[in-house]
Amino acid sequence: MSVQDLREMLRERAQGPAPAIPDRHELVRRRVRRIRRRRVLASAAATVAATVAAGAAVLSLLPGGAVPRHEPATSASAVAPARELPERFTARDGTGYRRLATATVRTDGARKTSVTIPVTGRPLDVAALCDGSFGATAPRISVPGRAAGASPSFSPCPKGMELVPLLVPAGAGQVTVTFDTTTRGGGCTRAEKGAPCVTPEPVEAVWSLAVYEWTPPARPVDPQPLRAFPERLASWELAGATRDRIWPQDGTATVTVRGDGRRMGVEALCAGDLARRMWFTYRIEGGDEGTVTCGQWTSGPYPMAMTELAVPEGRRVTVTVRAGIWGEDANRPVRWAMAVYRKRS
Repeated sequence: MSVQDLREMLRERAQGPAPAIPDRHELVRRRVRRIRRRRVLASAAATVAATVAAGAAVLSLLPGGAVPRHEPATSASAVAPARELPERFTARDGTGYRRLATATVRTDGARKTSVTIPVTGRPLDVAALCDGSFGATAPRISVPGRAAGASPSFSPCPKGMELVPLLVPAGAGQVTVTFDTTTRGGGCTRAEKGAPCVTPEPVEAVWSLAVYEWTPPARPVDPQPLRAFPERLASWELAGATRDRIWPQDGTATVTVRGDGRRMGVEALCAGDLARRMWFTYRIEGGDEGTVTCGQWTSGPYPMAMTELAVPEGRRVTVTVRAGIWGEDANRPVRWAMAVYRKRS
């Protein structure tokens, strides 16, 4: 009996005390023989399996033999089936969603489709799931009687389901909604100054879409608190910030800063199920005017999207921000705040 045999036997017996049996040595020898037989049988089985596999490989090379199947190399998006979005679901704030219609568009085939839906007076959203690579063209959503760009668009092939508001003409009994991924116009990029301008290949994707109507919660649900703005962002330092505000009760905020010739920038943060739908216009006394969107920051690095400002030098000025939202927001408040940063010298 080898040392390894003895160790294996001891491991099997390690769960309990050794038996008080006079012929213990004979029992050990029998157990060792059984272990050896199991090893021999396992080795034989492995040899047979290898022989069968080798035979199959040879057969595939003989005339009339089985030929292995080689699937054609295709992109994932070209073969990905459309995914069905749920008939009903409930958002985190208690809003109930009911599906009215579904559609599918691709960036490499059927690029345009339409659905007709009833309008009951409840708010409407469009949900999307994307199978493809980040950067794929998001479908444009159009409704007769509504201007293009009247609401936010989907991210370029997001990882999870996204929702955007669907705006329809007042008083309509039904509307036709069109989804379109057709690329219009052309654009090119240069790897470096003086390099040729190259038009990138389109990113392929399959978009699964659904139109929902939703019923807001009976009472407003307070959004989670916002994280504090970082004291420094890359080459910027915090010059001033507002306290948390609640939309729709709070529609404006101001921050007073002193201009010293350095560039300044504005950042906004939001929290709540409708955070992505918030937008802001800013105005500086004697300086810039413009718009800024709202970031969400729950974990990871700060989602910096600085909008730079021109602030008059040598005096204190007030930056005024006015808030707004795309689509309906009944009983669905959004918490928001703004900050002004100064470029470090």
